[in-house]
Amino acid sequence: MSSIIFINERGLIIIKTTKQIELTGRRLGDGKRPLICTPLVGKTREAILYETEKILAKQPDLLEWRVDFFEGIADTCTVIDLAKSIKHIAKDTPLIFTRRSFKEGGEQISLSESQVVRLYSAICESGNVDIIDYELMNVKEDVNHLRNISKKHGIKMIMSYHNFNCTPKVDALSEKLIEAERMQADIAKIAVMPNHLEDVLTLLHVTLDAKQKMKIPVITMSMGAYGSLTRMFGGIFGSAVTFAVGENSSAPGQVPIEDMKTVLAILQRVTGEE
Repeated sequence: MSSIIFINERGLIIIKTTKQIELTGRRLGDGKRPLICTPLVGKTREAILYETEKILAKQPDLLEWRVDFFEGIADTCTVIDLAKSIKHIAKDTPLIFTRRSFKEGGEQISLSESQVVRLYSAICESGNVDIIDYELMNVKEDVNHLRNISKKHGIKMIMSYHNFNCTPKVDALSEKLIEAERMQADIAKIAVMPNHLEDVLTLLHVTLDAKQKMKIPVITMSMGAYGSLTRMFGGIFGSAVTFAVGENSSAPGQVPIEDMKTVLAILQRVTGEE
């Protein structure tokens, strides 16, 4: 647990305790350097395992398997077996399991949503991943079911919201993070598309406000060219994770992991957050 001291609009000193998440020696949400996550977006088993080995050589903090890119997604046993192989190669590097829905920028897949929920349930039961990511826009019964099944098997859960068209207003974005906390997510995530530089400021404002008020870690980012700025210094405002390219990008605006490490090292030095 970590504590943040701030003064509210009435001039009162508030001490807020934020829950950190321990992941094999890594602290997510400790208020210091954001963890760097790199995506796995291969279409075949061979491509994904090759991608995993190449990325791990660059020492990311987290891996995210975007299973919606995988051509074998319809076979649950195949997915579980591949997750096991990824974890074997990754060793103690935590693995996030994500089916990004087509509505929120993911690949088109053949599974119905009920089949997706069963796939998530099976992957939690297998214990071959550390975190699952499921969108808040889904039916609440499905979100609650996966929250219960993931908690039962010791798997952390990200509840996320993605908007590839625009950046909603401050109140709308803040409500998404609050909703995730209300539904007992371990981590709340929002990713939005800026159409103007002012939209980047909106995202950072929401991030800082969440850092001061929420009790769970948040992951926030803007996408695209403007949004790459938030990927590099969003951690200063409170984003617990940033996404960077290991081999292939999973979203617009991702920065190569080598460049990201350089930027974060500079920011740590100048801000004193070593």
